[in-house]
Amino acid sequence: MKTKNIIYLLATLVGVLLMVIVYQSLSQPGINDLEGEYTEIAVYRNENNTGPVVRIFAVYTKDELWDDMRAYGDFMPHTKYGNTKVFFFEKAIEGLQLSPQAPYFPERFNEACLAVYEKSAMGGTSFKEYPFQGNK
Repeated sequence: MKTKNIIYLLATLVGVLLMVIVYQSLSQPGINDLEGEYTEIAVYRNENNTGPVVRIFAVYTKDELWDDMRAYGDFMPHTKYGNTKVFFFEKAIEGLQLSPQAPYFPERFNEACLAVYEKSAMGGTSFKEYPFQGNK
């Protein structure tokens, strides 16, 4: 009888532990939890899977919520020794083509670019107002 109770107790503890693990896994914060509205308008990813992976995103946002923009960049995929850049635009530019080399998008869209987030090859991040912001 005593052994049966210990088995039930252990089974209950394992069940509770599994429920906690599943809950924690499914309730992680994500892009949908950010205050601002973000829409990907263009994406570039090189086809190199064995070396540095370059990812470039163009994202439309209505609001200038700088902390949320940084958090959005943190949520974007990144590969060790790769590079991820996220450009935030105040206009939803249709047909935007991104390039793997600077300036990454046609210069005529510089006025609409608010900020750029970058995660470098070693995992360091930077977030800054786009250099052409002062030309508005």
